[in-house]
Amino acid sequence: MNINIDIEKLILEGMPISPSQGRKLQGLVEAELARLLRTEGIPDNWSSGEVVSHVPTGAIQLKPGSNPTQMAQQIAQTVYRGMKP
Repeated sequence: MNINIDIEKLILEGMPISPSQGRKLQGLVEAELARLLRTEGIPDNWSSGEVVSHVPTGAIQLKPGSNPTQMAQQIAQTVYRGMKP
């Protein structure tokens, strides 16, 4: 299965990170979300192949001291949960 994830905009309010760190984090989130979709499956309500412009997740509270990979995992897991009905 070929899964392409493209996050157009990742808003990181209150996080003291540079634009290059933000782009790196965005790439890590895309990779982790693709991994979740491959391993956990695509939710039934998303199987039509349509473009989705928004996933409601609410605020994500990142654990203090998290490294970029851990932050990406937290964000991707929250987005994945928001994809399910």
